[in-house]
Amino acid sequence: MNKLKLAAAAVLATVAVFSCKTQYEVLLASNDVDAKYNAAMQYFADKKYQKAAQLFESMAVLTNGTARDDTVQYYWGLSNYRNKDYYTAESNFARFVENFPMSPFASDAAFYRLDCLYRATYRWELDQKPTLACMAAIAQYMKENADDKPHMQACHEMMLELQRRLDRKDFEAGRQYYIMEDYPAARIKLHNVLKTNADNVYREDVLYYTAMASYHYARLSVREKQKERYLTFVDDYLNFVGEYPESHYRPELDGHYRHVQKLLGRSGEVMETPVEK
Repeated sequence: MNKLKLAAAAVLATVAVFSCKTQYEVLLASNDVDAKYNAAMQYFADKKYQKAAQLFESMAVLTNGTARDDTVQYYWGLSNYRNKDYYTAESNFARFVENFPMSPFASDAAFYRLDCLYRATYRWELDQKPTLACMAAIAQYMKENADDKPHMQACHEMMLELQRRLDRKDFEAGRQYYIMEDYPAARIKLHNVLKTNADNVYREDVLYYTAMASYHYARLSVREKQKERYLTFVDDYLNFVGEYPESHYRPELDGHYRHVQKLLGRSGEVMETPVEK
């Protein structure tokens, strides 16, 4: 008897599952706007975002030009966003902002579009074109929505993070020459990093590797050219300690500076002292 009850319960459960699925499919294909709208909102509230997005999409044509038009379009995008389909959501929100600039959802839609663009950017090691496009969109948004205080802080944080990626990419491009021991190229590349963007967040590291590149370039040079190149290191060293006197790089650079001072001597000429290996 118990086995019969269990079997019956299993059958009923299976029927219920397929019944619910059939009901959803029937609803998805229907033209009953009220039923679709209420079900979509309920699915959204229940965090069943994929089903909600499909229902909102299916009724978009039906509500076109009606009082529900912007609500349906907005929640279509928001359902995709919550479902982590950022590519589709960005398209939804971009279209929404263009078609419903006066909607009460317009500001949020514009911000969510930015967030979708932000999530589509890549790590610093990869192509940064999406980063530049996202930064341009954020800057435009901040310019046009200066009073939108709820979203301003998030925009600032996104901009800082994206700029940090660009700064890291520039710094690492110069440091790569240093790693390859192409010291003159490393110094030029690193110098240009700060020439292009003096506020690079990796400025301390850039100046450190610039000085180190100068030091090693001089160290490995023929004796006739060491004086000039060691003096370049001295300039780079003084620039570094002037800006970062408490840096954790300081002890290492101090040691190289003292060594160079001994090599140059009081006359400024390179003395007959074994060059550091």
